[in-house]
Amino acid sequence: MSIQKKIGVVFVCMGNICRSPTAEGVFRHVVNQRSMQDMIKIDSAGTHAYHIGEPPDSRSQAMAKSRGVDLSGQRAREVEAIDFERFDYVIAMDRSNYENLKDIASVEQQEKLHLFMGFTSAWDNAEVPDPYYGGGDGFKNVFDMVQSASEGLLERIVKNDL
Repeated sequence: MSIQKKIGVVFVCMGNICRSPTAEGVFRHVVNQRSMQDMIKIDSAGTHAYHIGEPPDSRSQAMAKSRGVDLSGQRAREVEAIDFERFDYVIAMDRSNYENLKDIASVEQQEKLHLFMGFTSAWDNAEVPDPYYGGGDGFKNVFDMVQSASEGLLERIVKNDL
């Protein structure tokens, strides 16, 4: 029996306290619902070091909790170049973070880089908007977008990598 390498997915936003921890939590939830947690490793990070060591934003945690997803154990970290070696999918929440990630990836590693909303056709948005300075609906919308893109990402992984 051969040991299969886990497929690694890391979600990246700017500060790693709103969008990417929500994506990490939701994607983990979707993966666990399909009993695939032994096949996929999941993490999140930020392109900026603003919040290293901090838990996700309380509004992100509250929205996730209301939908049965617990983010409380996560802590913000800054993305590193080695993440392109550790993960098969480096998922940016928006174009700005995509460009920041592109700057730290080697040319060969850039094929691992994706915009998260590219995994769903249910939304017209190309980016997951930052809800940090917005109202409560922003966090609900982000959760809904992330839920949809998470389903699409898992389907892509199942089809292409497992």
